[in-house]
Amino acid sequence: MLLLVVLVATASWSYGFAQEMPMQSPISITKFQKSARMICEIQTLQSNFDGIIIHWYKQKEGEAPERLLFVSGNKVTVESGFKANRYLVERNSVQKRCVLTIKDVIPDDDATYYCAYTVIGYYNKVFGSGTKLFVSDKQSSPPANSEILQKKHENQMMYVCLIEKFYPEVIRVTWTNDEKEVTDNVVKGDIWKSTKDDDYSIASWLTVPAENKDKKYYCTYEHEERKDSLSTQDSLKTPPQEEVCRTVFNRDQLMHRTAYLVYITLLLKSSMYYLIVLFFIYKMWASTNHRGKKT
Repeated sequence: MLLLVVLVATASWSYGFAQEMPMQSPISITKFQKSARMICEIQTLQSNFDGIIIHWYKQKEGEAPERLLFVSGNKVTVESGFKANRYLVERNSVQKRCVLTIKDVIPDDDATYYCAYTVIGYYNKVFGSGTKLFVSDKQSSPPANSEILQKKHENQMMYVCLIEKFYPEVIRVTWTNDEKEVTDNVVKGDIWKSTKDDDYSIASWLTVPAENKDKKYYCTYEHEERKDSLSTQDSLKTPPQEEVCRTVFNRDQLMHRTAYLVYITLLLKSSMYYLIVLFFIYKMWASTNHRGKKT
């Protein structure tokens, strides 16, 4: 995860001009003894597409990334240690895309594959977000349930986007309005695994001022099997705050760190907690003052 943050950070600016981050799709692939196809697109590239070098990196879990191959013009160079006949590369200058196909995947292919490019004459590499390849005979499955819960809290509206029971665990969740992606006051929870089944769930929170309650916000998710968008205006569920907490925190995620932090934040805002803290401060002050008088 740290590597991904670093890679994305290097994609922002280079030598004084903006660099376009490659868009990789799909987000993940689940295969067993079949070919896996990954797409890398750079649609708004400012430089000439034929004048860039495209790289593909492979990173296995817990290991450093290795460059698998690179493409310069129409020439594909596969690094030593990898079998060239297992990889097929298609470069399309019109569509500004590069497609990597891994033939007849084997367990050793289980890894995350990053597309990157360099402009000829420069050293910087601009990385994409990666495609995770799962080599497994278990079939991927889309989320079995997705919904938005909402609750007004003081002068704010809290929306909880709950996406449940999907496989594999790779998923991308974003909040948007009618204009652009919303990043302020968004908390993305960690993915948690069901205790009974081999599937995963995730929750994401958005907090907005209460006066924006009639404004449409969308929770959009992208999974290997499905892409969907949920609207806050279509959410009819407005349970009491206690039910929101039970729904979010009691579904196999009592140890969920982000949910725990949100719960603590709400607790700190409670007037009762505030009074309790004042009471203990007063007791400590009274005790100290009493000892001082005795002295």
